[in-house]
Amino acid sequence: MTISEVARHAGVAVSTVSYVLSGKRAISADTRRRVLDSVRVLGYHPNAGARALASKRANVIALVLPLRAGVHVPVLMQFATSVVTAARRYDHDVLLLTADEGSDGLRRAAASALVDGLVLMDVELHDSRVPLLRELAEPSVLIGFPADAAGLTCVDLDFARAGALCVEHLAERGHREVALLGAPSVVYERGTGFARRTREGFAEAVAEAGLTGVALPCEENFDQVSTTIAGLLDARPDLSGLVVHNEAAVGHVLGALRQYGRRVPGDIAVVAICPGDIAERASPPLTSVLIPAEEVGRQAVRLLMEKLEGRAVPDGTLLQPRLTVRDST
Repeated sequence: MTISEVARHAGVAVSTVSYVLSGKRAISADTRRRVLDSVRVLGYHPNAGARALASKRANVIALVLPLRAGVHVPVLMQFATSVVTAARRYDHDVLLLTADEGSDGLRRAAASALVDGLVLMDVELHDSRVPLLRELAEPSVLIGFPADAAGLTCVDLDFARAGALCVEHLAERGHREVALLGAPSVVYERGTGFARRTREGFAEAVAEAGLTGVALPCEENFDQVSTTIAGLLDARPDLSGLVVHNEAAVGHVLGALRQYGRRVPGDIAVVAICPGDIAERASPPLTSVLIPAEEVGRQAVRLLMEKLEGRAVPDGTLLQPRLTVRDST
């Protein structure tokens, strides 16, 4: 099925069909409806290869996923789903690359004209891919901020503010000794930006509020979480507020607190930084700062499409955290 056959069926010029499908020129509602009806009846799909040759665009973006230790896959998939859904609204498909390919994977995708642009996740403070991104002709957007973001386009939740917001909430409730159970050790060792920034925001807010606090990495299986909780309770008998920034460990933390006879929120208040569904399903439902995966993915694609059209975009977009109070505080 070709565009010419669609034009004949709809009784319009080939250029009119092209304008309806591309949206590059205003077409009357009547004509547009007639063309789209013909497209549906005839089962027409644009030829991707021909379209790429004509437009010098692949109509594909790359999404670089961090499938590695310390990454919680269900939350990662929320980001990926959001990027794919948003890209389709711009008539783009998504090519998945894995972060273990590093700069070589980015260079290969760009050199072979496989993609029009790139979205990268799990950005490290001193990310080895950053120098290459500054050199590539293809535009890119990072979900996360490296230490030096000059010349880059980045979007993320303001994790430093998220960590501080949790401490402020606990301080308002009268808690004087608090702790942060953060990402697994390997995430901090890699220098992953979001984990480090949450910890920094937590520490600054603790000092500002005059509280006593400690920040610890937290692994993802129950035995390790239980050991961490036991050591924390033993070392800090007056601990009454806990911030958890580890989606995979949230349930284990609550289970370990029950194991050691601590009631939530009667004996210890718990605040999580996690997606809303995880907080709502917990027992008790957790007061939480939302990780807005859908919004971050949508913003990343929007920024990339703006860059592809040659429009100016802000260097950094930080989404402000929102805290929802539930039964755990």
